[in-house]
Amino acid sequence: MSVKIAATAVVDPRAELGPGVQIGHFCVIGPDVTVGRDTIIEHQVTLCGHTTIGEANHIHPGAVIGGEPQDLSYQGSPTRVVIGDGNIIREYVTINRASEKESGITHLGDNNFLMAHVHLGHDVHVGDRVTMANNVMVGGHVHIGNDITIAGGVGVNQFSSIGSMSFVSAMSKVLHDVPPFMVVDGIPARPRCVNAIGLKRNGYTEDDVRVLQSAFRLLYKQLVGAEVARERMLSSGPIRPVLRQLFDFMDESRHGRHGRGRDQRRKAA
Repeated sequence: MSVKIAATAVVDPRAELGPGVQIGHFCVIGPDVTVGRDTIIEHQVTLCGHTTIGEANHIHPGAVIGGEPQDLSYQGSPTRVVIGDGNIIREYVTINRASEKESGITHLGDNNFLMAHVHLGHDVHVGDRVTMANNVMVGGHVHIGNDITIAGGVGVNQFSSIGSMSFVSAMSKVLHDVPPFMVVDGIPARPRCVNAIGLKRNGYTEDDVRVLQSAFRLLYKQLVGAEVARERMLSSGPIRPVLRQLFDFMDESRHGRHGRGRDQRRKAA
């Protein structure tokens, strides 16, 4: 399949475009950009910097991907944005390339849905099958797991982590790590319940939901503390992997500052 480039698009001849790529009117594609096969880039999209985009993505008008990190310490090194396959990136999404403080890559995985005006800051890592609704703002160095929904207008503080299978309610202010499998809400966001609907939709068992609800009661209703909750839950019966994942995540969060495990990287950054 041939590449289709609109007459008004500006595509540097050094850019690498796979078969079946479509580029709409008034797009600007820089020299260090690679776009995988069957990706659709609609009009007025800007792809710049060292940006690699996988296969079968759909990028809507006004998106800017690969712009410099919004970090005053950035010295112009060739850091990157790497995007996987099957993503939908809607209008005016911005994805900044990484700073020089971590791996040098801002990463978006596979089959994600980023709605209008989502911002991914420098050094952000997003897993697979994540939905971010309109106007979600993700600060630098944030790590986001798999199978997560972040509702509209959410702000995520830099160095935070959001665990897999969680749900962040609209307009929440995420200042601390979000544990996996939980629904969080508020300013600041706090765990409110187990994401039972999401778990069931993704094939988790009734036993998984039940043990997580028991852990939630100990942690956030009875407030016994993570160590006591871990001991009670892991000594009272079969140890389900979801419990290990939950408590391991919480242990990591406690090692950082302000409930953000990754915040321990600040000294290095």
